[in-house]
Amino acid sequence: MKYQVLGPVRLVDGGTSHIIRAQKIETALAALLVCPNRVVSTKQLISEIWDEEPPLRAVAALHVYISQLRKLLSRFGAPAGPIVTQAPGYLLRVDPADVDYLVFQEHVRTGRTLLMRERCEDAKAVFERALGLWRGPMLSGLTLGPVGRSLVARVEETRVECLEMDVEARLILGRHREVVSPLYGLINDYPLNEVFYEQLMRALYGSDRRADALGVYRMAWETLDRELGLEPGRKLREVQRTILARDAGRVRVAG
Repeated sequence: MKYQVLGPVRLVDGGTSHIIRAQKIETALAALLVCPNRVVSTKQLISEIWDEEPPLRAVAALHVYISQLRKLLSRFGAPAGPIVTQAPGYLLRVDPADVDYLVFQEHVRTGRTLLMRERCEDAKAVFERALGLWRGPMLSGLTLGPVGRSLVARVEETRVECLEMDVEARLILGRHREVVSPLYGLINDYPLNEVFYEQLMRALYGSDRRADALGVYRMAWETLDRELGLEPGRKLREVQRTILARDAGRVRVAG
């Protein structure tokens, strides 16, 4: 049994995918997957399922949901007894290799190490595998409690880092043209992320589109000023200065 949460929650048994149609049971599973192989207290589970508005008989309702979830996992092919009752709550026993967000995080760690060792082709392949695990926003369709929201935020930050490193590996490999279009899309999705502006400037300059590269700097300046009242950071300014200096050098040589 594999657990997929990088998108809507999905259970995969062999080649067959299953979804959980009862949202409270789905949220209970998500809350256990947030802390795999660790005890999640009854109090925390109630907070994750109902946030700040639990019903009067929340503990009894939780017991029912856990019982139904156990039956569901057994029917879908999970190993016997993956959910263990252990004070002060419950524990979901899983192999980390069977949980997609844990696999994603491991891929990112591996890719980061490969990139630092300048094994860019290998790093790019690992980043592609990591990003290929995503089917949409993590745990989409669920109303999460504080722990779930915190995990989603952390994993999304890791996804952005993975996107940045994937582009960086391609730039180092000289694949400037192939990242231009994706970078415009990433800037549209993350308009305050200066790394993507800086990478797009380098990609355009490496594609002999110097004017467009400088136009991206102006776009970044206008966006950051309008949204945050800030100027571009050091790396963006350095890329702009480098482009201007190289162009000035070309003009002197030509003259």
